[in-house]
Amino acid sequence: MSTPEDGPVLVADAGSSSLRLTVFGGDGRVLAEHRGDAPPDEGAPDALRRLLDEAPAPAAVGHRIVHGGPELRAHTPVDDEVRARLDRVADLAPLHVPPALTFLDAARDLLPDVPHVACFDTVFHAGLPAAAREYAVPEEWREGYGLRRYGFHGLSYAWALGRAAELLGRPAGRLHLVIAHLGGGCSACAVRDGRSVDTTMGFTPLEGLVMSHRSGSVDPGALTWLQTRHGLTAGAVEDALNHESGLLALSGTSDDTRDLVRDRAAGDERAALALDVFTHHCRRGIAATAASLDRLDALVFTGEIGEDQPEVREEVCARLPALGLAGGLRPVVAERPEIVSGPGARVPVLVVPTGEARQVDRETRAVLARR
Repeated sequence: MSTPEDGPVLVADAGSSSLRLTVFGGDGRVLAEHRGDAPPDEGAPDALRRLLDEAPAPAAVGHRIVHGGPELRAHTPVDDEVRARLDRVADLAPLHVPPALTFLDAARDLLPDVPHVACFDTVFHAGLPAAAREYAVPEEWREGYGLRRYGFHGLSYAWALGRAAELLGRPAGRLHLVIAHLGGGCSACAVRDGRSVDTTMGFTPLEGLVMSHRSGSVDPGALTWLQTRHGLTAGAVEDALNHESGLLALSGTSDDTRDLVRDRAAGDERAALALDVFTHHCRRGIAATAASLDRLDALVFTGEIGEDQPEVREEVCARLPALGLAGGLRPVVAERPEIVSGPGARVPVLVVPTGEARQVDRETRAVLARR
């Protein structure tokens, strides 16, 4: 029988509107997968049963969990105590953690005899320096409530860092990079000598860059003004910032950059505005995080937009000459990590396909090997 370290590992990535299941072999090959566009609470057990009927029996299950909160600062096996802790942080990432826990419970019921490992996006940023971690708010909020910057997309950043090191032919522990994860959620991260030293997302995945239908950072005074002057409830504000903002709000039509690039070319001014605001915030986030580095060895794009939208990459890089970046990037020609800047570029620009599921597979095996 396969051991958890070298046998098949089932990786679960359950989001607010999708469920992605992948079974990886010990050599990293994909043995089976399921892609669903329905929330995990709608038929998750059935989807898992169908996959298990087709795939080798998993020796372990790795679960991507966006937020580990103040207590869970390392990838960890799931027992009843860990599961209870996860309930306490679910409201810190309301779009992501509750559906992941729904699937986690279903998987533990159906696969009670294999180890389950929670892999957190926040772990990559667990060592943020205090200057990048702390908010300038009352001590009671920071110490009593745990109000601090956690950072997200950590599994994506860990994967992208490893692939960037391979492309550049340099050890990850000696690189100074900015990595931009641009997808439905967007953030940028400064990596110094292999460690996260700043990132644009903070206490929740709502802070930072403009996103598909999330606002990114908004003046907190504007939010209290909406409540005190216009009577909006906290729940209404939270719902609007998470679901009705970002590219969708600016364009009025779509939260998909592919639609917006096409509509802008057809003369749609609101689509043009949405892309201008989006790329401006990307440049600002990249430049801000680069301030934590001694040098910029490369800029790395990942995430669905970062990988698939050459217009966004071009508009970001062409207007960041202060960081040594330039336009004229090549399109991505294959689904593999590539250097897309020219051979004479002062700062190389890389594109790394998103590898969160593969990183969860690696982290799950590493956790179980240490038991």
